[in-house]
Amino acid sequence: MDFKKENSAGYLVNHMARLFAKELQQRIMPLGIVVGQFPILLELWLRDGVSQKDLLKKIDVEQATLANTLNRMERDGLIKRTKNPTDARAQLIWLTDKAKALRDRAYDAAQNVNAEALRVLNEPEQAQFMEYMRKIIDGLRSG
Repeated sequence: MDFKKENSAGYLVNHMARLFAKELQQRIMPLGIVVGQFPILLELWLRDGVSQKDLLKKIDVEQATLANTLNRMERDGLIKRTKNPTDARAQLIWLTDKAKALRDRAYDAAQNVNAEALRVLNEPEQAQFMEYMRKIIDGLRSG
């Protein structure tokens, strides 16, 4: 088998993701958040007061990774947890005022990273690229 990383979709996507994450980290570090927290914040900025199980379905990380990240976010004053009134075994995750106040600056940071990264593509290419990525993600999720 002749494997070449420059022809591997998985390798290229992973490499690109690391570059995106590195650039995003530099931009959000002054806000007091890290790249690993960003997907969680994105989900909570859309819908606050969700269970850990709900977050797991949305962001596709391991249970232990999410639990550790949530513990750090709670320690850093970004989230708070309350008992779920409909399920005594579960907790609901809520953003603090501190985390809510970071939203617009964090969105700006992410949009700027995206714009800079995609500047090598024209608008139709950007739209097509985004569509292809969504299609691949949906295909991998559905198995």
